[in-house]
Amino acid sequence: MSAIEHPPLLRLPGIPDHVTYTWLVMIILAVVAFAASRRLSLVPRGVQNFMEVVLEQFLGLVRDLIGPEGHRYLPLVATLGIFILTANLIGLVPGFVSPTASLNTTAACAIIVFFTYHWVGLRKQGPVRYFRHFMGPVIWLAPLMVPIEFITQIIVRPITLSVRLWANFLAGHFLLAVFFLGTIALLQGGILAIVGPFAFAIAIALVGFEIFVSILQAFIFAILTASYIGGAMAEEH
Repeated sequence: MSAIEHPPLLRLPGIPDHVTYTWLVMIILAVVAFAASRRLSLVPRGVQNFMEVVLEQFLGLVRDLIGPEGHRYLPLVATLGIFILTANLIGLVPGFVSPTASLNTTAACAIIVFFTYHWVGLRKQGPVRYFRHFMGPVIWLAPLMVPIEFITQIIVRPITLSVRLWANFLAGHFLLAVFFLGTIALLQGGILAIVGPFAFAIAIALVGFEIFVSILQAFIFAILTASYIGGAMAEEH
């Protein structure tokens, strides 16, 4: 991506761009949280009203996928979802970098989820009962089920969580960057005057698609996080 994009506006010496913009996203979310909770009211307005609507969606999500105890995991699921959404959208601002365009960021989120749902399962069911579920419904299936569950739990889930988010967002961002480079080339060649209206419509559609992908990927990550926690807690897991 660095070959087709301009350097970001904000750069700190010796610090990778995705780390810098992760800090920026954290600052933005901290400011929004402070503004939303500074003057709490029974009749919410402004930022408080917006954040309550967002949190209600996440609360419904964790209750549906985890159950009555889902509210305990609302801070984790909502924080990951809101952080990933903000990190996705900030990359659409010219001169800014999306932290989720780096596999390091998405892998860090996936590792947090990985350790969390195993810890929840161990605490809820105990080590013996929790690990017994990985042997299958009957003991003679254990030689087959244990390797499958090991690969699924230790390798597949963390990789798919991190790579799915990173690859989907990066692909859309790459498409958007290539389109704008092509538009610049047409402008320099004097062809843009002919195809200008079509190029503008396509640009608007691509930006809208990128926003949709950003929201969708954050929502999918939150759903998978809640479903993994719910599965680890379930007795029939």
